[in-house]
Amino acid sequence: MHAEKSDYKSGFVAIMGKPNAGKSTLMNLLVGERLAVTHSKAQTTRHKLHGIVSEKNLQIIYIDTPGVITPAYPLQTAMMEAVKVARADADLIIWVVDVKDLVLFPWVDENCAKKPIILVLNKVDLITVNQLNVAIAYWRSHKPGVAIVPISALKKENIDPLVQQIIEQLPKHPPYYPEETLTDKAERFFVQEIIREKILDQYRQEIPYSVEVVIDHFKETDNLIKIRSIIHVERPTQKGIIIGQKGDALKMLGIAAREGLEKFFQKQIFLALHIKVTPNWRKSQWLLKKFGYSTKKNQSNGS
Repeated sequence: MHAEKSDYKSGFVAIMGKPNAGKSTLMNLLVGERLAVTHSKAQTTRHKLHGIVSEKNLQIIYIDTPGVITPAYPLQTAMMEAVKVARADADLIIWVVDVKDLVLFPWVDENCAKKPIILVLNKVDLITVNQLNVAIAYWRSHKPGVAIVPISALKKENIDPLVQQIIEQLPKHPPYYPEETLTDKAERFFVQEIIREKILDQYRQEIPYSVEVVIDHFKETDNLIKIRSIIHVERPTQKGIIIGQKGDALKMLGIAAREGLEKFFQKQIFLALHIKVTPNWRKSQWLLKKFGYSTKKNQSNGS
């Protein structure tokens, strides 16, 4: 049973920051499940994703977001639109910073300047105590009054104090989701993300960023899930790279993706991958909307 409404705390916590700051790793750690794609390559997160933690007296809806960048083309503009929506929805903002990155940034706009912010200094396992003290002093001088929590998401260090800070700043509110809900995304979303993660693992340079994964067929029975996925690329040369010589690269991708899917769903997976050349999909407002990105009318190419 939940606590009485007057005692219950619930709210949306946006996890924001630059690419590769460790936002998705932190999100997975806070939720206790591997929901978000994590990778050493930058800009791996494209959509905002809710991870929901429900306990006796509270519910925390964490929002994983794409890394904040200056967009260069419409896909990135749509990704930054997702960041804006998350920021507007949030009751609390966690801004994640690589502890070695002592560079100021525009972390709030006038619409959320009054929202509480926790500055998380991540990757403290990679620096000395003296370097950490320098970083804390830097941020205290430039962002006075903002709560600062140093952590290592990868090493799971100092997470409890962060969670306590989050709980303290949650508003009193009844739960937004049923207690058993873990995320706002459907199963097809996680199929797409797992396949895209394996593409990030296997291919280099521009290939992972030129790819969009779409689930064309998803049918689940008691013991088996049959999936057909279309991998969109922008140029015929990219299609050739993904397929590889005699289809070897695509075969490797299929094996890795199937293993990842079977681990996630705990069921046998039949997976068919198809490659389709879809020129300039990253710049097409119509295709971006079709692929599930939030776009605005009359967006310019990178404004």
